[in-house]
Amino acid sequence: MRLLPAPAGSGIVFRRTDLDNFEIPAIGRYVAKVSYATSLMRQGVLIQTTEHLLSALIGMGVDNIIAEVDNLELPILDGSAQPYVEAFLSVGIRTQRRRRESIRVLRAIEVREGDKFIGVYPGSGYSIEYTIDFPAPVGRQSASVDLAAETYGSAIAAARTFGYQADEKKLRDMGLIRGASAENAIILGPQGPVNGPLRLDGEYVRHKVLDLIGDLALAGRRIEGHVVAERAGHAMHTALVSRLMKDRSAWELAHVPVAAEPASTAETNAELPIPVLVGA
Repeated sequence: MRLLPAPAGSGIVFRRTDLDNFEIPAIGRYVAKVSYATSLMRQGVLIQTTEHLLSALIGMGVDNIIAEVDNLELPILDGSAQPYVEAFLSVGIRTQRRRRESIRVLRAIEVREGDKFIGVYPGSGYSIEYTIDFPAPVGRQSASVDLAAETYGSAIAAARTFGYQADEKKLRDMGLIRGASAENAIILGPQGPVNGPLRLDGEYVRHKVLDLIGDLALAGRRIEGHVVAERAGHAMHTALVSRLMKDRSAWELAHVPVAAEPASTAETNAELPIPVLVGA
């Protein structure tokens, strides 16, 4: 996969180099599948497992990029967003002379499904509260993250996806997790990770925050508001995006003047200055 600089206002675009450079913008209208990962489809062309790259881009403040891939799935790398963050930092992030637009939430939008829940509410910056409740050894965990405080790289990026060893055969028989291994996921046995140790306290819930940030990137811009999730997942994350985008009275585009600050903190568009190769 190759990540290319893009002009201000381009947004995040996936380009299938194996299909005559066919492009799929990273926006909610193209959401296709949301089971164990989030996939996009446009005119029958699919791109799978988008959430980790999108999460890293939003978390690190990169607004405009073209992601070139030569097959239908993004590389899983180590199961986290850390390799992307390291790639961005290796080349730097360049400020573009155009005001950044964010989606400022004006009133609450919620999605409920039984005892599962996700909502977004007015608030300054971009903050997330997430609670998960999985069978042992994970159990119930909660995390609160304020992305406005530039915590993504230290608090979220390294958190890996996880799965239960007991479910492996069933999922592989369903054609899922074909590329999963101890190198790109936390494998859970009855007593805990069989390929430990964990990288972060609360790594399980922090990975769900990572996924949420990536899925909410499909709103097309960074969210300005407060997100609360209880036992949600990709389907509910993307359902929230759809509901928010359809209710134009619930949000507004916020335009912030160009600031003479680094791209990581300035409310200006930002891009990678040069192409970056990531994964295979």
